[in-house]
Amino acid sequence: MSQTRILIVEDEEPLRLALSDALTAEGFSVMEAADGVQGYETAVREDPDLILLDLMMPKRDGFSVLRGLRQDRLTAPVLILSARGEEWDRIQGFEYGADDYLVKPFSMKELLLRIHVALRRAGGATPGLNVGPGADSGAEAGDGHARFGAVDVDFAGYCLQREGVRHGLSRKEMDLLRYFLAHPGEVLERTRLLDEVWGADEFPTTRTIDTHVLKLRKKIEEHPEAPVHLLTVHGVGYKFVAQP
Repeated sequence: MSQTRILIVEDEEPLRLALSDALTAEGFSVMEAADGVQGYETAVREDPDLILLDLMMPKRDGFSVLRGLRQDRLTAPVLILSARGEEWDRIQGFEYGADDYLVKPFSMKELLLRIHVALRRAGGATPGLNVGPGADSGAEAGDGHARFGAVDVDFAGYCLQREGVRHGLSRKEMDLLRYFLAHPGEVLERTRLLDEVWGADEFPTTRTIDTHVLKLRKKIEEHPEAPVHLLTVHGVGYKFVAQP
C-alpha cells in the first residue's frame, strides 16, 4: 500500500523541518513548501492526501491558499496551524474549507491525533455513538461530531456541513446547537435556554435566543423559512427534531 502523502506549507524553517522529521518517522511521505505561492502550486500539482497550512506566510497568506484550493476542487483535508487563535480566525478558516484548526504552540502528539482523525474522516464515515437522552432520536455523534439528517456537525472545528457546504459556527451558536442535540423532541422554553446556554453571568434577552435560532436555521435547514429540525413552539420556545 502506498504511503500517505502530506504537504507542509510553513515559512518557519525550524518548525517545518521538525514537522517533516516527525511525520516521516511516523511513516508518512512528506512534501514541503516555504511560502503560500509554492504551497498552492505544490498542492495543485501533487494532490497530497493531507495539507498542513500556516496562515501568516510571505507571498500568499494561508486563507488565500485555502480558498484557492477549494475553488480548484481539491478535496484533501486541510489542517490549519497558526499562532492566531481568535474565534474569528477559526471561523474564517472553516468557512474557507479547513477541516481542523490547531493553535501554536501545539504538541506533536495532538497534531498526529488530529491528522489520523482527518484522514479517517476523508476515507469514509466513522462509527458514531448515540447522543445522550435522544438515543433513538436519529442524531448520532462520535469523535467530536454529531450527525442528523443531511447535517454533520464538527464541535471541535466550530463548524457544520450540509450537503457539501461548510458553515462556521460562533461559540454561542455551537453551544445552543449542542443543547438542542442533547434534548431532542423536548419543548425548550426560551427562559430555560437562557439559563442553560447563556448562564447567569451574561445578560441576554429572549430576543437573543430568536436571533441565534434564525442563524442556525440558515445553516442547517434546506428551507429556513419552513424548518424541519428547529421548530418554533409558539408562545413557548423551540423543539429540535433530528429526523423529520
